[in-house]
Amino acid sequence: MIRNKYIDHTLLKANARKEDIVKLCAEAREYDFASVCVNPGWVSLCAEELAGTDVKVCTVIGFPLGATTTAAKLAETQDALNNGAEECDMVINIGRLKDRDLDYVTEEIRTLKEAVGRKVLKVIIETCLLTDEEKVLACECAVKAGADFVKTSTGFSTGGATPEDVALMRRTVGDKCHVKASGGVRTPEDMEKMIAAGADRIGTSNGVKLM
Repeated sequence: MIRNKYIDHTLLKANARKEDIVKLCAEAREYDFASVCVNPGWVSLCAEELAGTDVKVCTVIGFPLGATTTAAKLAETQDALNNGAEECDMVINIGRLKDRDLDYVTEEIRTLKEAVGRKVLKVIIETCLLTDEEKVLACECAVKAGADFVKTSTGFSTGGATPEDVALMRRTVGDKCHVKASGGVRTPEDMEKMIAAGADRIGTSNGVKLM
């Protein structure tokens, strides 16, 4: 089965240069990936590079720690949308989740979903920092807030996606939202395991290799 539309072709390194982003977009056009996922400062460039294609421009919000205020995340989201972003991957406030301040977590997600409207909001829960119980709570908050996806990881913390976490997230959200596996998906075998566990999207910097 062709897997290209599972892939968010990702480059989030701090030292990424314009030529790197242009190359990322060229690869995304060639392989017709679902999206490119870049830091907010590159959104407008990607929108120009991908104009006329069905490859979406995805960016990250509150990345990678999730510890900025809701107001800051909202401003970042609105700016990204103005620059051409079609999908936004936000990081939850992990400390608030661990404190069981679920109203805060839910309302923050809802605020950003209201901002993106019909565009796509993915919620990064950073599974490597959570217990299984906390993963379930985070997914429940995302569903309650109307998110389009729950996503495993930033790829910048202590671990990435695992098939076990993807399966747990899929069981929790059911058909109420999608699941994105991100972080450490480096081989076709890795990708197949994530899809088998329930992933609808794969975030990876190895998209070309996977194809």
